Amino acid sequence: MSKTVIHGIYDDEVQLIEGVSALRSQGISIKDVFTPFPVHGLDHAMGLKRTRIAITSFLYGITGTSLGTLMMWYMMVHDWPTDIGGKPSFAYYMNIPAFVPITFECTVLCAAHGMAITFFLRSWILPGVTPKNPDPRTTDNKFLILLEASDAQKSAIESTLKKTGASEVNIKH
Repeated sequence: MSKTVIHGIYDDEVQLIEGVSALRSQGISIKDVFTPFPVHGLDHAMGLKRTRIAITSFLYGITGTSLGTLMMWYMMVHDWPTDIGGKPSFAYYMNIPAFVPITFECTVLCAAHGMAITFFLRSWILPGVTPKNPDPRTTDNKFLILLEASDAQKSAIESTLKKTGASEVNIKH
């Protein structure tokens, strides 16, 4: 059975969410949705699970905290202990208050860079990779629902898209 690709293009995000909800209520699977900006409630309307990206951010932050702590211990206690303002330099735990700003900055640095790299890898926004956006207008002012349907579902999907306010319905074979 051959699959037909259908693009439902909307001018408004409210109509887009109505279209997604109507398609899902009919049991039609939506492959992807392309929008020029984040649309509140779209992930719930599509039935997507809650993201686990916060866990990766936490892990990147813990890595930054660990590396920053290890770096400060090595530099200030082990490798080159110095007497700065009479503070003891023979144990890390005696200097923790002085190391809090550095620990915080290392945590933020690793979490921010790790999240940016994760975003680029997850979104396939990489040098030399062709973007998978089916219509360049979705980067400006249009909203697109990407569907793959069998020939039997094609007419029902087309009528649902038009009924929910799609400005264009493009069928690609």
